[in-house]
Amino acid sequence: MSTAREPRIGTPHPSVGVRVRERSVRRLRRGTPSHRHEPRPGGGGPALPAPPLWMRWLPVLYVIAVLVIEPLTPVEWPVSFLLVALPLVGAFAHGPAAVAGITVFAVGFEALLAGTPCCAGRSVGYLWDRHYVAAYFCTVLVGTLATILAAHRTRRERTLATVRFVADIAQRVLLSPIPHRVGNIELESLYLSAAAEAHIGGDLFEAVPTRHGVRLLIGDVRGKGLLAVETAAALVGAFREAAHDERDLPALAGRVETSMTRRAAQLPGSEIGERFVTAVFAEIVADARVVRIVNCGHPPPLLMRSGQVWELEATRPAPPLNLGVLVGEPYHVDEHAFHVGDQLLLYTDGVTEARAPDGSFYPVLERVRSWGPLSPRQLLDRLHEDLLAYSHSRLHDDTAALLACLLSDAPPTGPGPAPRLRRRVGEEHAAEA
Repeated sequence: MSTAREPRIGTPHPSVGVRVRERSVRRLRRGTPSHRHEPRPGGGGPALPAPPLWMRWLPVLYVIAVLVIEPLTPVEWPVSFLLVALPLVGAFAHGPAAVAGITVFAVGFEALLAGTPCCAGRSVGYLWDRHYVAAYFCTVLVGTLATILAAHRTRRERTLATVRFVADIAQRVLLSPIPHRVGNIELESLYLSAAAEAHIGGDLFEAVPTRHGVRLLIGDVRGKGLLAVETAAALVGAFREAAHDERDLPALAGRVETSMTRRAAQLPGSEIGERFVTAVFAEIVADARVVRIVNCGHPPPLLMRSGQVWELEATRPAPPLNLGVLVGEPYHVDEHAFHVGDQLLLYTDGVTEARAPDGSFYPVLERVRSWGPLSPRQLLDRLHEDLLAYSHSRLHDDTAALLACLLSDAPPTGPGPAPRLRRRVGEEHAAEA
């Protein structure tokens, strides 16, 4: 691979003609379908996810099963007693009002099957002796408990839907849509969260078109939870602001690190100051056909050209952000040629740390080499599917990827394809959105 030894100064791309495409945050959960919690039309918060169709029809199927068993069993077998469990079956998918109605239906249907005085001429004493009346009371008791259970389940589902809805908003603020096209540079992104109930995580990426070129950031915050999100938000906010002002990548990385330190000092009790972030800063100058990279303890980017793939190992990697102040090491810039058709893949360690059932790590370099030339969107889709297949949909860490491709100088002839909103996430091995 040819490497540009001397910086070649060209006219950077202005942020004119930037086309933004909404990106889906793809989500990984284990074994359960993904539900998108959109706001209710009236603005009353997120709507509850609908249970699976088979679960909603379970009470009806249960009654049909009882009707099938009834004529096949001896008369002395009180099959109607099976209806005692009907309210509990309904509580799996229906609300408290529906479960109460199912309870009333169960008692009435039990009486019909047992042969009530009005239907079969049997006396109340007969029903009492055969324990039918006791079964009615048991059904009412089970129905009451099932109604309470359904109300509790509904409240928990509403709380979970609200939490997911807020997490979605927070994630969109943190990972706002990046430009799909900046001049003749195409950008694509991928995010998979290993969190079971929320998108939110500590991986981050951003792309900012500036007068210096298109500046990219991808990072991974040490740790999990809201503290990781707090640190990531501080980092992304500092990058968005400093990317326009700083003349080169070392100054940009230094300013981002300084901003994180200041942010930690402004928040008493915050653990931002104790968090370090591995990151890669990249700058693509399209006219000069170069990409400059500062690597702060992060997995090396991949450069793809004409079906060949190289790992861009840092000549002198810098320590992770928030540790550089302690170490005192300067930031070193590696510069590489970046021709038309070249692709630059930035990714977090969620990719390299994905494991197969036998414990082997995901060989990202070998995998990408084996795929051959792909478009940016196709490559990230392939990476998404391959990660889930390799790990059997059991990613143990958040995963983010950012791909930049240098197109020809000709402007785009029309709008790009509509985004395919697919959602994490291994839920059914690649949940949709």
